[in-house]
Amino acid sequence: MSIAFWVCAVVTVISSLVSGGYALAGFRSATVESRVPSMYALARSLALVLVAIVGLLSSSIPFVASAALAMIVVQGLDAVIGAHISDRLKTIGPAVVSVVNAAVLIWMLTT
Repeated sequence: MSIAFWVCAVVTVISSLVSGGYALAGFRSATVESRVPSMYALARSLALVLVAIVGLLSSSIPFVASAALAMIVVQGLDAVIGAHISDRLKTIGPAVVSVVNAAVLIWMLTT
């Protein structure tokens, strides 16, 4: 596997772990009313972490590309939510991660 594959796979895993960490923090601080939606968000985030790790271990370019694309969309939508709530950190952070993940995905697919 090329260096581009490994970089893309690792960036995707890191992105999924960050997303999963935010979901876990949201779940832990959820009120009674928001606990169930937080559980759903956490379940989906943990599934993406698992998919990203399996992609890393599988050495499959299509698998890693699919996981990377999913995380690009997730982080992009997180940036939209951050903008909607007027939180710069929650806008810029996910936007940068999404762009970096997209860049390494393109690199992997073109090498």
